[in-house]
Amino acid sequence: MHHMSGTVPEEAVRMTAWVRGRVQGVGFRWFTRARALAIGDLRGFALNREDGRVQVVAEGPRESCEKLLAWLREGDTPGAVTGVTEIWATPRGGYADFAVR
Repeated sequence: MHHMSGTVPEEAVRMTAWVRGRVQGVGFRWFTRARALAIGDLRGFALNREDGRVQVVAEGPRESCEKLLAWLREGDTPGAVTGVTEIWATPRGGYADFAVR
């Protein structure tokens, strides 16, 4: 992959995913953070919801967000994922890094 000088960087997006299954109390948020950092150029957070789901918000290049989403769906995640619902939006910003909440 080569970039010509003066090309516009890939547009940033906001990906919010709700992960269902046995995903709390198994280190899921920490693994998600580690994966986001490994992919790189992602900011956001992973949060346990009261209904048992984990909410993952990632902002960055679409390709990076799609890699994280694919890992949430089919990767070597801890616990047992039974489903992932995602929505795409424009970034809101304000995240210094990728955090566990």
